[in-house]
Parts: sequence; C-alpha cells; structure tokens
Amino acid sequence: MNSPASNLTTGALLSEGYRRLACAIEHPRLDAELLLAHVLKGGRPRLHSHGGEQRAQGERDAYLALIERRARGEPLAYVLGSREFWSLRLQVGPAVLVPRPETELLVERALALRAEPSGEIADLGTGSGAIALALARERPLWRIAATDVAESALAIARRNAQALGISSVEFLLGDWFTPLAGRRFHMLLSNPPYIAEHDPVLGDAPLKFEPRTALTPGEDALAHLKAIVRKSPAHLERGGWLLLEHGATQAPEVARELVVRGFGHVRSHRDLAGHERMTEARWG
Repeated sequence: MNSPASNLTTGALLSEGYRRLACAIEHPRLDAELLLAHVLKGGRPRLHSHGGEQRAQGERDAYLALIERRARGEPLAYVLGSREFWSLRLQVGPAVLVPRPETELLVERALALRAEPSGEIADLGTGSGAIALALARERPLWRIAATDVAESALAIARRNAQALGISSVEFLLGDWFTPLAGRRFHMLLSNPPYIAEHDPVLGDAPLKFEPRTALTPGEDALAHLKAIVRKSPAHLERGGWLLLEHGATQAPEVARELVVRGFGHVRSHRDLAGHERMTEARWG
C-alpha cells in the first residue's frame, strides 16, 4: 500500500484525478493535467518532470474539488475560469458562453473583408467580448461597439478588455441594436443564440451549464438571426458587411433570408469540422 505521504506527491494527485475523470469525460488525462497545473500555478511539463514532489493537503483538496466539478460535466473553461480565443486569454464564467474555436471564423472573415486600418464595427451579443477583443487586437484603429443584453456578461467583457489593455471597444448594455440607435457601421458581426428550445442537446453537458438565453431564442431557432438580418440595413453603411455565425445546418435558410432582405454577395464558410458555420453578406 502507498503511504499517506506518497499519496500527496504530484504524480499521485495526477493519477487520482485521472481515475476520477476516466469514467466521466472524453479527455480525462489532459483535463486532469490542466486542472492540476492550474492549482499548482505551473505548466503541464513540470507535472511529469517533478512527479515526486510532495504537495500540501490543501493543494490536494483544491485539486479534487475542481476534478469533481469537471466530472459533473461543467465546462473546463468555467472550472479554470478562463479560455483562450484567438491567442487571447479571456475570463469566462456561467454568465457567458465559452468561446468556441469555430467562432474564430467570424474574426478571420472580418479581417479578410476589411483591410482598411480604420472602421466602425459592431459586435452584437458580445458575451465575454471574444469577437470584439480579437478584432481590436488585430485592428487597433477600428472603433468597435459591443452590445449585450446582460450586464453580467458586459462586466466580464470589460474585465477582459482591461486585462488585455484594449481600450478601443465600447461596451453597451441593450438588446442587439437598441444601444446603437442612429449609428451606422462598416461591419456588423454576431454569434446569436440559434438552438431551438426543444432541442435535447440543451440538456447535455457542457451546454446545460451555459446561460440558456445565450443558446436559444425560443421555439424558432432562427428567430434572432432573422431579426438581426431584418434590422441590419438601418445600421450598415452602403457596401458594409454582415457576418453571422449559425448552426451547422442553417446556412441555406440564413442565406435565403439575406437575399430576400436585399443583401448581395451572400456566401457561407465552413469551420474546421467541415460544417457551414457562418454566412456573410454585403449591403448595397
């Protein structure tokens, strides 16, 4: 049997965390390492190169508390309190969606469509501020307005901006275009809720831990997407672009809505998984 002291080594803690996660999540070893590195405030390589180091009981308790949260399906980003997006370390929590890699496609297309160093841009439903802050990092002279209906989300977005030293983003409280009355932009971007409220996926981890209002617009999965398309012309300069993230099967319907509303140059783009994940269109 292992002695109590040996159970408090870095290697023993890592093994204990892995065993607990092995029957609960898809990548137990990686997550066990990330969580222990977080508690010990070090990098993953050190966990293995210094596996025999003795740890304090308090470190074990803190680590296993995080392991239990992850085993229940809570998103790793919530457990760690942060997530990387576009090489930016962003604070996240239950008030905002966890930024997904596929949303980086919006950032990529925005940068490709507008090479000008200056511009007026709006990010609708900014959440953690991921899209707005990524654009601000790449185009520091762009003036970016980021709206969200939840003050709790904007508080996180503002903290992220401050931590990153980004001051070119204006965070505004309100539903979609409400805080932008009378303003026009060269580009509008949004990753709105697009899952129907009856979709059983909302009951699965990790979505069940994320804010429901940021995931579903209600019975009609396209309700918010349609509303944004309908209202966008009043806030776009002629020749301006609208970029929308949507569900993997929704591209044809989103494209149809854009064409009906008078948009041109309508084109959908695939994410790394091969899904048509976002659609762009030009006004005027």
